[in-house]
Amino acid sequence: MVVAGYQTYRQTDVITADPKKLVIMCYEEAIRNLNSAAQTYTSGNYEDKGKSVQKALDIISELREALDFDRGGTIAGSLETLYSFMTGHIIKSDQARNVKGLQQVASMLEQLKSAWEKVFFGHTDEPGLAPATVTSAVSPSGTPWTAPSAGSLR
Repeated sequence: MVVAGYQTYRQTDVITADPKKLVIMCYEEAIRNLNSAAQTYTSGNYEDKGKSVQKALDIISELREALDFDRGGTIAGSLETLYSFMTGHIIKSDQARNVKGLQQVASMLEQLKSAWEKVFFGHTDEPGLAPATVTSAVSPSGTPWTAPSAGSLR
């Protein structure tokens, strides 16, 4: 009964969220699922691991689909490349049973989430992290990625 109430609350929260908050929620859920997948690998619960990996992949796919290349310009292109890289890295890490690979993508998503929070709301979960400092997320071509400006999201 409590689980059903939480799911209803969460569904209402998602439906009524503004687009900026929804992006943050997507990052949070993808991170949570990747961390869960990493934990279930160590416990040997491969069915739950598979579900968590698939949910993370689905969320990243939705983030890719939501990109607006007309208004987002090069930032949208960079995000598309980054999301594509993350998808491939998750799949390869899952096939190789590489927990660190899943954790790497979760870390990249954490940095993106913090950068978006800074752009959207002027704050982050981590003090001192600003969009310009998110350079560990590197595209497959080796180009450092920096956070988008608020104008590219409209």
